[in-house]
Amino acid sequence: MKVIKAMQDNKVAEMHLSGTTGYGYNDDGRDTLEKVYSDIFKTEDALVRPQIICGTHALNVALSSNLRPGDELLSPVGKPYDTMDEIIGIRPSKGSLAEYGITYAQVDLLPDGGFDYDGIKNAINERTKLVTIQRSKGYASRPTLSVERIGELISFIKGIKPDVICMVDNCYGEFVERIEPQRLGQI
Repeated sequence: MKVIKAMQDNKVAEMHLSGTTGYGYNDDGRDTLEKVYSDIFKTEDALVRPQIICGTHALNVALSSNLRPGDELLSPVGKPYDTMDEIIGIRPSKGSLAEYGITYAQVDLLPDGGFDYDGIKNAINERTKLVTIQRSKGYASRPTLSVERIGELISFIKGIKPDVICMVDNCYGEFVERIEPQRLGQI
């Protein structure tokens, strides 16, 4: 219902489904689609492009556009998907964040699946620019994170470093709960 409402609110019409020149200038269809996504997920903006070919590519775009040499990326929920290894530089690769001078830190979850708040507090430093939170358990044996737990984690992190960017990989989480992670904290 929220998808239909967003389409209605943005007045999606037949004209928005027409082809374009590909240049992206005055592309009402693309602009309207991005407004629909932004409304559905209650975000400031959305980037919906066919050039983004998969979730890993989208995460790479987000990380690469926000991190600069000397910054640190922190994962407070353990190791991300293995597809992120070469992007981050956990496994050496040409063009990785590590190759550009961006460091990576990780705090594993506790044995019961809880957050290691002491470990997270100790890991956050002046270079911590972005915190990545993977909602899905992926191939790990941990539980999938609920929106409520993600909100608690973000509040804790922002209490330590208010200007840090919190990025949630909400892969496979969309439309499973009534609200999305960004509704519970400033991401």
